[in-house]
Amino acid sequence: MFKRIALFLATNLAVLILLGIVMSVLQNVFGIRLGNNGGILVMAAVFGFGGSLISLLMSKWIAKRTTGAYVIEQPRNETEQWLVATVRRQAEAAGIGMPEVAIYDAPEINAFATGANRNSALVAVSTGLMRAMSRDEAEAVLAHEVSHVANGDMVTMALIQGVLNTFVLFAARIVGGWIDAMLGGQRESRGPGIFYFVVVMVLDVVFGLIASMIAMAFSRYREFRADAGGAQLAGRHKMIAALQRLSQTYGQSTLPNQVQAFGISGAVGHGFSRLMRSHPPLEERIEALRNAPEQRPSGVVMR
Repeated sequence: MFKRIALFLATNLAVLILLGIVMSVLQNVFGIRLGNNGGILVMAAVFGFGGSLISLLMSKWIAKRTTGAYVIEQPRNETEQWLVATVRRQAEAAGIGMPEVAIYDAPEINAFATGANRNSALVAVSTGLMRAMSRDEAEAVLAHEVSHVANGDMVTMALIQGVLNTFVLFAARIVGGWIDAMLGGQRESRGPGIFYFVVVMVLDVVFGLIASMIAMAFSRYREFRADAGGAQLAGRHKMIAALQRLSQTYGQSTLPNQVQAFGISGAVGHGFSRLMRSHPPLEERIEALRNAPEQRPSGVVMR
C-alpha cells in the first residue's frame, strides 16, 4: 500500500519539479523578475494547464496503448454484442454520443472510461469482469462508467489539475522570492540567488503534496456521483450488487497509473494514506447508495 502511495507521490511531484525547473530557466531567459507577478502567473498557467490538457487530449490513445484494449468495431460474439448494445442504450439515456467500447485482458474485476469529449469517449471492461460478474452487475458497472462520461469527469479532473499545478508553480516562486529576499537581502537587480532555487524546489514538493490531496478529494467525490448515476441508469439494486461483488473479490489493480483513477475500483487506505487515494472505500459507496432515495432506471437525459 505505502509503496503505491510513494510511487504516486513521486511521479506527480517529479513532474511538478521538472516543470518548475524548466519554468525557472525560461524565467531567466525571458528576464521575468521576481517582482513581476503577472509574468510569473502567466508562465505558471501555461505550464500548469499545458501538461494536464495534453494528457486529457491523449487520454484515449494512452489508455488503449497501456492496457492493450481491443476496441469492438464489429462484435464477434454474443458477449460483445451485449456490451455494445448496453453501452449504446445507456449513452442514449445519458444524452451523450456513443463511446467506443473495448475489452482489455486483466485478471481483476475492473472497468474505466476516458476521453477528452463526452461525445467521443472510451468505455473499457476487463476480461476478469466479464468472467466474474453477472449481466446485471456488469450492466451497473457500465452505467457507472457512462455516468463518468456524462458528468464530464475527465475534463473536470484535467481542469482542476491544471488549476492546482498553476497554484503550485506560482505560489512556490512567490513565496520562494519572498524568503530569498528576507534572507539574502536586496538582489532584485542581480536576480535570485541559489538559495531561491533550493527553496522553490522544496515548496514545489510541499505545495504539490497539498494539491494532490485536493485532486484526490475531488476524485473520491466523483466516484459517489458516478455510483448515483449508475443507479439511475441501471437500477440501485444492480449498482449495489456490483459494488458488493467488487468488495468480495477486490485485488491489486493492474491498470496503468495514467487511467487508474478512472477505474471503478481502486485501492483505499486509512488515515493519511486515504487522503492520497482516488477511490473511497467500497463499503462507504454501498452505504451511500442504500441511503439514497429510490430511483427507477433512467430513460431521462442526464445533465
